[in-house]
Amino acid sequence: MRTPPRALLTGLAAGAGAVGLLWLVQAAPSFRLDALFATFAHLTGLLAAYGILVMLLLMARVPAIEHGVGADRLARWHSLGGRHVLTLCLAHAALALCAAAAHGGTDLLGAAVGLLGYPGLAAAATGTAVLAAVGATSARAVRRRVRHETWRAAHLLTYLGAALAFAHQLSGPDLAGGLLAAWLWTMLHTTVGVLLVWYRLVVPVRQALRHSLRITEVRTEGPDVVSVVVQGLGLDALRAEPGQFFRWRFLDRRLWRTSLPFSLSAPPRNDTLRITVKACGDHTRRIRRLRPGVRVLATGPFGALTAHRRTRRKVLLLAGGVGITPMRALFETLPGAPGDLTLLYRAGDAAQLVLRDELEAIAAARGAALHYLLGPSDAPFDPLAPRALRHLVPDLPEHDVYLCGPPGMTRSATAALRRAGVPGSRIHAEHFTF
Repeated sequence: MRTPPRALLTGLAAGAGAVGLLWLVQAAPSFRLDALFATFAHLTGLLAAYGILVMLLLMARVPAIEHGVGADRLARWHSLGGRHVLTLCLAHAALALCAAAAHGGTDLLGAAVGLLGYPGLAAAATGTAVLAAVGATSARAVRRRVRHETWRAAHLLTYLGAALAFAHQLSGPDLAGGLLAAWLWTMLHTTVGVLLVWYRLVVPVRQALRHSLRITEVRTEGPDVVSVVVQGLGLDALRAEPGQFFRWRFLDRRLWRTSLPFSLSAPPRNDTLRITVKACGDHTRRIRRLRPGVRVLATGPFGALTAHRRTRRKVLLLAGGVGITPMRALFETLPGAPGDLTLLYRAGDAAQLVLRDELEAIAAARGAALHYLLGPSDAPFDPLAPRALRHLVPDLPEHDVYLCGPPGMTRSATAALRRAGVPGSRIHAEHFTF
C-alpha cells in the first residue's frame, strides 16, 4: 500500500480541523483579558501537541507513507512543519503566561514562578525548552557547523520533549473534562509511539538478524567513486525496487556510528545489493577503504522514485553527478519498447561519468537513447535549458521525467522542464544531498 502525498495532507488537515473543533466546542466566550489569553493558549497548545505528533509520524519511516510520498519530500515537510510547531509551542507558553498574569494581577515573572510550581506545567516548560533547543540545532547556520552525529543525537531529544508535554496535555482543561477526548488523544499518541518503535527499532533489528548482510566486493568505478556489493540471505523479502535507497551502517571501526543514505545502483539480484558512492566527505572517503567481510546493517528500502510514479509510455531519466545511481537501476528495469526510454546524464567532463560502460550496454540492449551533457556548470551554453532539452527529446511534454542530482541542478532542471512544457505532476524528483 502507498499513501499518495495529497491523501496524506488531506488526512493531516482533517486531523487539525478536528483539533480545532475540540477547542471550539469547549471555548467559553468572554471579553475578559485573562479569558481571551487563556482561550487562545488552549488553541495553540492543542495545535502544537497535534503538530508534534505529525512531525513524529512523518519521520517514523512507515513504508506506506515513505513509498507513497518519498523520503525527501517527507524530510522537507518535517523541516518546514517543525518551525510552525515550535512557533505554536512558544505562542502557547507566552499566552498561558499572560493569562496567568492577567488573572492574578501580577507581573510576568511572578506568574511564571507560580506556574512552574505545578509539576505538569514545569514538565511542559522543560519539554518546550528541549524542543526549542532541538530547533536551534536544525537552523542552517548551526547545522553546517556541527557533525552529523551530533545533530542526530540532539534531534533524538525531540522524543523527550514530546513525552514531557504529554502529561500536561491530559491534565489540561480541554482533555481532563472529557473521558472520550482524553481516550482518543491517548490512543493517537500510543499509535504514533508504536509506529516509531516498530519501524525505527524493531524492523531494523529484525532485518539485521534475518538477512546477515556482508560486503563481498568494493570496486573502483572512477576518480573518488566506488561500488560496494553487499550479499545477504533472503533479500527478496525486502521488496527493494530500483530507484529506492537504504540507510547503511557499516560495522567498521570508523563508520559504525553513522547511518548513510545511498540509492541502489543496480537492481537487487541473487541476494546481492549494490551501491555506488562518490567520496565527498569524511564518511564517504572511508567507504573506499572497506574490505570484504565487513558486516552491514541496512534499513529500508525507502523512497518513492520508482516505476509506480510512471504515468506515460515514454520516460526521460535525467541525472546529475552521482545522482546517476538510481537512474541506472531504473534505466535497466523500467518496462518499455525501443525508443521509449531516454537517459540524459549531466557531468562536468567525461572523467566524471560513473558506470558509463554499464549505461552504454543497457542502452544498446534496450534500444534506448543515451546522451551525455558535459561541461562546467558556469559554461555559456546550458545543456539543461528548455530549448536544449527539446532538441534532444522533441516530444518532451509527452514524457514522464525522473530526476535525481545535486539540489542546484535539480531546481534548475525542474524549472527548465516546466518551461519546456512538462507538467509538474509528471516530474518525479529526489534531491541528492550528502
